[in-house]
Amino acid sequence: MKGKKFQGKGFYPLFCGAIILLIIAFLSGCAEVPLTHRKGLHLVPDSELLTLSFQQYRQMLRESRLSTEQEEVQMVRRVGQKIARAAEGFLRDSGRESQIENYEWEYNLIEDDKVVNAWCMPGGKIAVYTGILPFTKDETGLAVVMGHEVAHAIAGHGNERMSQALLANMGGLALSVALSSKPKQTRELSMIAFGVGATVGVLLPYSRLHESEADRMGLMFMARAGYDPRAAVPFWDRMNEKGGPRPPEFLSTHPAPASRIDNLKAYIPEALPYYQRSHR
Repeated sequence: MKGKKFQGKGFYPLFCGAIILLIIAFLSGCAEVPLTHRKGLHLVPDSELLTLSFQQYRQMLRESRLSTEQEEVQMVRRVGQKIARAAEGFLRDSGRESQIENYEWEYNLIEDDKVVNAWCMPGGKIAVYTGILPFTKDETGLAVVMGHEVAHAIAGHGNERMSQALLANMGGLALSVALSSKPKQTRELSMIAFGVGATVGVLLPYSRLHESEADRMGLMFMARAGYDPRAAVPFWDRMNEKGGPRPPEFLSTHPAPASRIDNLKAYIPEALPYYQRSHR
């Protein structure tokens, strides 16, 4: 009995010590999202995340057909460059200039009219699919999309989602260990984390939050780049009108149409002064 009691007494300090270590790891892995100042879990070092992102981007380009429509290609690159400069200006103004060195901007238009999508991986690797161009209609509509996608990268959503995925699916393995032990599964998780896929499960609530943050930050970026942020509302109206049936908000990785439009209208007054200053 004495031996068991002694072991029991020893268990609690060990247990408490483990909890303290977990709390320290959690707090040390938290990063602040620009503009919203929300704390997010970033357990993956930027160097590892960027290496994986760049590898995934190269693989995606190899497996895709790039558009040869030069007018559209040049529009994507032109808008991308303006949004990138605006995002870097935002980082400087926010006291985050050191983060700019993590971005090696690249913009590609993928030929696939059936895919209504665009994404920006960590480090500024951007892809736009031709299927979304009928919805963007013009350069300003495209700026809505690219501003939103770049905002995901600037906010560190890829790192946060990758950290969540590693905790949820691999017991908190480090990215380097996960890649060496389960490379296929890790790369699949990274595609989801970088916004190239979608999932239903533990990551959903964070995804909806990320979408709202990216909407708000994206308006700032496009406005700073000289594009009218008010164009976001008709763009999403077009998407909602032609998007077909969609699941209820609680099962969706995106805000419901009405919620998104209402939020955008609330964010526009914050972004509008940047647009007005860019045209003085």
